[in-house]
Amino acid sequence: MIDQSAFIHPSAIVEDGAIIHAGVQVGPFCFIGPRVEIGARTVLKSHIVINGITKIGEDNLIYQFASIGEVNQDLKYAGEPTRVEIGDRNSIRESVTVHRGTAQGGEVTKIGNDNLLMINAHIAHDCVIGDRCILANNATLGGHVTVGDYAIIGGLTAVHQFCSIGAHVMVGGCSGVAQDVPPFVIAQGNHATPFGVNIEGLKRRGFDKEAQHAIRAAYKLIYRSGKTLDEVKPELDAMAIEHPVVAAFTDFLARSQRGIIR
Repeated sequence: MIDQSAFIHPSAIVEDGAIIHAGVQVGPFCFIGPRVEIGARTVLKSHIVINGITKIGEDNLIYQFASIGEVNQDLKYAGEPTRVEIGDRNSIRESVTVHRGTAQGGEVTKIGNDNLLMINAHIAHDCVIGDRCILANNATLGGHVTVGDYAIIGGLTAVHQFCSIGAHVMVGGCSGVAQDVPPFVIAQGNHATPFGVNIEGLKRRGFDKEAQHAIRAAYKLIYRSGKTLDEVKPELDAMAIEHPVVAAFTDFLARSQRGIIR
């Protein structure tokens, strides 16, 4: 189904079964598979491939040579009907790749709203990206990676499969992330290590002084107290009662499977 208000360039291929909503623009030499749905006012510049069971929301801007919903690179994948879901108002720049999920990993690769995926970023199978994240040029997420809201991943950075990047994290360019990065932390290096709290990011997003001080205190407890995580967790729980923002640390540590960067 193609809405009458959509524009499809004569050189583009839209296979039968695809759903193209109002105001969508499909530029020259794009290919859209039969199980793809594209939300209202989304723009595909040119030479874009969208395949598989893929749902893209409204007001997205997708640049040339992007590939979304293609077969993933997991050797266990055997053609199962897995999917890609992308929210609204994302900017997906040139040569970005987003692969479909796997049956073993939750069956979906998911991207939220208002994200910027810069040139040549790679989102592997079963990744989950929140809202308002930035992946700079050539950032690479291995399979099953989760990225919290407002996270920034620098250019040429690689994130190991099954790692978790917390909300409001900033990972510097050319880093190798092999363990989980707790929320609000600045990480850098190969392998990435912590370099303090992302205070500038918190200021820009409206965190008040009290919240900033609480986050800094929690960071110092985790990284500078000399205590083990088992010793730190009860203290963080107590801090979170007075300062709810600290609950982001306690929740993250409870979910962490690969251990946190040190």
